[in-house]
Amino acid sequence: MEKFINAKSTFSISIGLIRTKFKLVEISTVTCEYAFAPKGSSVILYRNKDIRQRQFFVQPNWPGGIYATSSMGGSRAGAIIAACWATLVYFGEEGYVNSTRKIIATTRKITDGLRKIKGMKVYGDPLMSVIGFGSDEFNIFRLADYMTSKGWALNSLQYPNSVHLCVTFVHTHEGVAERFLGDVQNGVTEILKDPNSEIGGMGAIYGMAQTIPDKSMVTELVGCFLDALYSTDKH
Repeated sequence: MEKFINAKSTFSISIGLIRTKFKLVEISTVTCEYAFAPKGSSVILYRNKDIRQRQFFVQPNWPGGIYATSSMGGSRAGAIIAACWATLVYFGEEGYVNSTRKIIATTRKITDGLRKIKGMKVYGDPLMSVIGFGSDEFNIFRLADYMTSKGWALNSLQYPNSVHLCVTFVHTHEGVAERFLGDVQNGVTEILKDPNSEIGGMGAIYGMAQTIPDKSMVTELVGCFLDALYSTDKH
């Protein structure tokens, strides 16, 4: 894991993106995102045992005996960490540096392409792998719904209304960035034919949520939505 972190930080520094060193007193390693390891393999590394104690749960009065667990998730299968280790060894430092290089290059390519599309705006200057974008000419959630229909996974954001794309190694494959930009262009062209038309899907949910001043009501509504997802009743 140390090699993975160093690979990303060293490469970033070498190309002038992040001119700093790792001086943080604590970090977390998210091996399941850009390190290609299984979900549930990421860890928190504590600098001393006093902080680590805060993570433990102990119930000394349980009739079944003294119950203790080292994490919120309880016990974890050894297969996950074994697969994580195998993945790290397989890719190695060179593999992760290579992946980082391709992801950053693809991020720049998509960012430049989005800025050339009429009606689109990119927020900030994406340096690594996340691109946030929106529009002042139409409801960006209409584009998000359109892109979903084309098989893309975008995350809807608010304050301001926008979406973001997390560029991963999958997006670096030949032709993927071009196909993404092509779908965005086609979606924007279609939307601009009638920019004020009614919106459905997630765009409607986000729009409604922002008009409700009492956010506890939004929480309750989202809870009802999640309830419906887990319901086994026939509808």
